[in-house]
Amino acid sequence: MITLETPQSFVTRQECDKVAFQNGFRRSHGETGGWRRYSSTTAQGSIWLAHDAAGGWLLALDHGGVIGELAHHADPIEGPGLARYAFSALGDLYALMPRVYQLAASLPDAPLVQFQAMVKDLPTSTEAERLVIQRIGQGVFRSGLLEYWQGRCPLTGISDARLLRAWHIIPWKDCTSDAERLDVHNVLLLSALWDAAFDRGLISFDGTGRPLFSSSLGEEARVELRWKVPIAFTSRHREFLEYYRERVFHGA
Repeated sequence: MITLETPQSFVTRQECDKVAFQNGFRRSHGETGGWRRYSSTTAQGSIWLAHDAAGGWLLALDHGGVIGELAHHADPIEGPGLARYAFSALGDLYALMPRVYQLAASLPDAPLVQFQAMVKDLPTSTEAERLVIQRIGQGVFRSGLLEYWQGRCPLTGISDARLLRAWHIIPWKDCTSDAERLDVHNVLLLSALWDAAFDRGLISFDGTGRPLFSSSLGEEARVELRWKVPIAFTSRHREFLEYYRERVFHGA
């Protein structure tokens, strides 16, 4: 049985502020019923933090996309938001918070909102002007993509940004809207070698995130394309990959 500390003590408020502020949620909205609410200028949604009188800590979220992709199951706890999580130790809460922010800063349309704000007053009458806007969009999107994939290639674990490439599953020029272009599920963050293979239609992925190789790709090349674990795709990733397999991948 969870009994919230309400109102929160000075020490609890300080701890909640530190958890939120150190993880990108720096706008405080006060406390209601033992839950302190925070939001961010760079990520979508709100978080709530609370302290159990027995010593545990609680987190509530209202961002459906974040909740859906967190590798952490919600607990049957009453409170604000769409899902609540209980932690026996403060360190466990700290361990989860970076991923909460990374997802909130990239899902589902945070890069799109940022991009629209940056280009709303820019001219688009010439090809040069449209290229400027495209470069802005790609820069904004790369930042969001690095957040989503935690700054590393999900296949190889390579984290040197100089060796990482953002590759659209449905190419930028073929997307039907900015929302599709700036959807993090439409882009993979791959090391340069995997990016080159993906760009040429030599590899794709099955529904479990395991690589599929074109029959035209030699065995030596397949061996050199080392990978550690399958990519944890969402259903949205799989929708985009189905398009890629049908139109781009040279499987036969």
